[in-house]
Amino acid sequence: SLGTGRTAVAISSGYYYTCAILDNSSVSCWGYNNKGQLGDGTSINRGTPTPTSSLGTGRTAVSITAGYEHTCAILDDGSVSCWGYNDKGQLGDGTAIDRTTPTQTSSLRTGRTAVAISSGYYYTCVILDNGSVSCWGYNNKGQLGDGTTTDRNTPTQSSSLGTGRTAVAITSGDFHACAILDNGSVSCWGLNSMGQLGDGTTTD
Repeated sequence: SLGTGRTAVAISSGYYYTCAILDNSSVSCWGYNNKGQLGDGTSINRGTPTPTSSLGTGRTAVSITAGYEHTCAILDDGSVSCWGYNDKGQLGDGTAIDRTTPTQTSSLRTGRTAVAISSGYYYTCVILDNGSVSCWGYNNKGQLGDGTTTDRNTPTQSSSLGTGRTAVAITSGDFHACAILDNGSVSCWGLNSMGQLGDGTTTD
């Protein structure tokens, strides 16, 4: 059971675990919990849906993404909260401390809010309300799109998506990310060893 009278409205699966947003906008998770990725304040594996700890006073979830061993959610005010493994800064809170309860990321920049989110292997990317992209966490192959291979523990703007271009959808693989742009084209960045960026090369 998801809880008396509760139903699920959104879902995302990570490495051996799953999280769902329920119809009351709370979050429930189950499965592997070695790094606190279920967000219930423990590191105990759960074989049944288990509510996360509070998302913050009055806060609810509107979108959720499960990464490798960390989870992030966009909240109703457009902020982002993450929990779980944090050795590469993938929770975006300015530290490398694992969190077993939902923890707000650092600022997405003044006045900016998140509208879409996707997590990969130890990193997360969001589309902001102005159509730009911001990412944080592991960056060994340039998967944060900021022109470097430096890990980031706070949300960091990606480089330009092209003159006048904005992002409308985003997805994260293990070490690369891709976005659909406002003109229907696709832009990708990160690891390209198997041609996963789709640009006709194998250059990261």
